[in-house]
Amino acid sequence: MQSFRTKRRVQHTAGDMFDLVADVERYPEFVPLCEKLVVRKREAGEGKEYLIADMTVSYKVFRETFTSRVTLDKPRLEILVEYLNGPFRSLENLWSFRPSGERACEVEFYIAYEFSSRVLGALMGGVFDAAFRRFAEAFERRADKVYGRTVGV
Repeated sequence: MQSFRTKRRVQHTAGDMFDLVADVERYPEFVPLCEKLVVRKREAGEGKEYLIADMTVSYKVFRETFTSRVTLDKPRLEILVEYLNGPFRSLENLWSFRPSGERACEVEFYIAYEFSSRVLGALMGGVFDAAFRRFAEAFERRADKVYGRTVGV
């Protein structure tokens, strides 16, 4: 199983970063490999929001859609993505956002995944690994665009 974890201090509030990552419908605008994202179901309960979403990823001639259950836990400033269906054997993704000063936070991104077939893993593993390594940077650039760049905090 492949996994990747990174922690970054960004010049945006934890709440702003949570909201930005929670806005999954916007992913095709800036997330590497994300061609399309459709939320099929939304429900709220126990202070959390739950989504069932289909994400279509593409790279050259490769195009796959997978379904995930997304738990948006605003009180804890965490987002959990659990794999339901598609080209993976397993996929789990966790975002956490911790305040770090008045207008900054620490963003932790973790993902672990395994393709359902060795052939697909051999063909796409490197591409996915490179894309996942750029995810945190893509969200930070998006935050700078949406909320403005804060300097010296």
